[in-house]
Amino acid sequence: MKKIPLILITIIGLSVSAQGNNSTYTNEKSKTISIGVKAGAPNILSLNGEFVLPILNNHIAPFIDYGSFGLDIEDTETTLKYTEYGLNVYLGNKGKGLYVGAGNGTLKNEFTFNNLTFEENSVSLRGTAKTNLDINTLNLKLGYKTGGTIYFRIEAGYGIGTIPDALNFTATSGGITETFSEDIPAIPGIGTNGFAIGNIGFGLSF
Repeated sequence: MKKIPLILITIIGLSVSAQGNNSTYTNEKSKTISIGVKAGAPNILSLNGEFVLPILNNHIAPFIDYGSFGLDIEDTETTLKYTEYGLNVYLGNKGKGLYVGAGNGTLKNEFTFNNLTFEENSVSLRGTAKTNLDINTLNLKLGYKTGGTIYFRIEAGYGIGTIPDALNFTATSGGITETFSEDIPAIPGIGTNGFAIGNIGFGLSF
């Protein structure tokens, strides 16, 4: 995570250069606060807040994303929490248009599999199995946000982090506990060093 300050300094430098080449934006009023939602990967669905700072001609905008919900599919219960915070740097118009961003992302998943059958001393048992998947990433993104009171945005990028090769399960049945591991199957866009980021969003700017 020591790379974040260097990355942000580079991004801010690009922003200052863009301001020098786009003096026509100087008198343009900037929306300060944006609140909305995002849908995509890896957040699935999250709330988003962004605040345009009154420095460097209103091109620097800290942001935070947060999502938390449960999903039940047949005999599987899933709890997902996603948090990301960082900076967006707008390269053209104040608080809108093309931007680059960098942030820290945390994805926490908890899975509970019910009505599972597993073997213990040659005896078939039926019970539950639980596992967690926690991933921390450095997210680098390129995005575009429209202006106006109602805005739309689109983002694409990559989250740099370590993705485990297997999940460790704890299974319980009739007071008996057993642990085992299962390899994570190949998923498009996800590798051992991170995953692809892509989302769309909309909301209100004030």
